[in-house]
Amino acid sequence: MSQPYLTVDEIIEHETEVKRSRFLCAVAPAGSEEAAREFVAGRRRSHGDATHNCSAYVIGGDRGVQKADDDGEPGGTAGTPMLETLLRRGLSDVVAVVTRYFGGVKLGAGGLVRAYGSAVGKTLDRARLVEMVPARLVAVSVDHVRAGRLESDLRASPYEVREVGYGAGVRFTVAVREADLPVFGGWVATLTAGRAEVEEGEAVHLRAG
Repeated sequence: MSQPYLTVDEIIEHETEVKRSRFLCAVAPAGSEEAAREFVAGRRRSHGDATHNCSAYVIGGDRGVQKADDDGEPGGTAGTPMLETLLRRGLSDVVAVVTRYFGGVKLGAGGLVRAYGSAVGKTLDRARLVEMVPARLVAVSVDHVRAGRLESDLRASPYEVREVGYGAGVRFTVAVREADLPVFGGWVATLTAGRAEVEEGEAVHLRAG
């Protein structure tokens, strides 16, 4: 069974200074690896004059895709502690970029590990975290006569309508939290006089609540 995780819902920035080196950290939501890479590329463009733009991201439930990049810092001293901080805080669907402007004093391997990990941690301390809980995409198929009322009730419910397809009947793709799955089928049956077909599909995550 999939596990809940935390994420952020907006970009958060925070700057720290260690021995005259500036560490500017930005943490952002990222629903896909492509989105994470685009955010990293954007920060590198914005801070092209920086000494390093190191990054880490975690994408997907149950600690799916993970990547860390030291961007020229000694191996394992930047991206890895950044990634470890994200994982230790239970975060996913998130990307972090730490931009370093060298201040003239070398920090050593241990100092770099502490500086990069701390930059991410202090930024996360300022973030509003959102809990994501396990859910399923559920296909609900019904005839056209009952589809209008069902769609209206679905959109007014806690369930999230992801897609509506039209053919011989109408097929709704609905995201349902796993905790609600036991009652969802009965709720649909009541609305449609038992005429709808309900089929569970792909595992996803939704905001808690």
